[in-house]
Amino acid sequence: MTLILGRKKGMTQIFAEDGTHLGVTVVAAGPCVVTQVRTQEKDGYDALQLGYEDVPDKAVAKPQRGALKKVDITPKRFLREERLKQAAERSVGDKITVEEFANGDLVDVTGTSKGRGFAGTIKRHGFSRGAKTHGCMNYRAPGSIGASAYPARVFKGKRMSGHYGNERHTTKNLEVVRIDSERNLLFLKGAVPGPNGGFVQVRTARTGRKKAKA
Repeated sequence: MTLILGRKKGMTQIFAEDGTHLGVTVVAAGPCVVTQVRTQEKDGYDALQLGYEDVPDKAVAKPQRGALKKVDITPKRFLREERLKQAAERSVGDKITVEEFANGDLVDVTGTSKGRGFAGTIKRHGFSRGAKTHGCMNYRAPGSIGASAYPARVFKGKRMSGHYGNERHTTKNLEVVRIDSERNLLFLKGAVPGPNGGFVQVRTARTGRKKAKA
């Protein structure tokens, strides 16, 4: 399992060798620093903690600042941990770069979707609207939401109007189309959740094929 942290830069298109164009998302990923190594003997599980994006001391909580100072690492804006199935082969201070990936690899990308505020059922859940004519009084209303006599209540989880977006979302099995190691860029086929400049996590795909078909 390989994890790297970064920021979504935006979308563009590139051309393959056969002339077809692909819509890709550009992610500025890494370099990330290993800030802590978890072990079975000490912590009960194996994991790596990565830090990304340098910030001033005042921008980091005092406990994190002290922990990073002990290992002689500058304060980081983002700290994320990735569990491993076996003991880590890395040590504190090692760097994780885009060179850990290769063209054709499949990755899962996790980000925070765009917040759209309070939205109705048509925009939020894709409900159909009512007729505009023939005296219809149910144009964009959701309609009935529960039974009357029994159970005389609305079930939990009913799809209704509410806060839309601003949620953690993972897009799976995106293909790595191109890698720019000089500028620390990953070009991923397809869309990635979140706005331009949003924080994302890119990891080796947990399901599906490890390599895309040629």
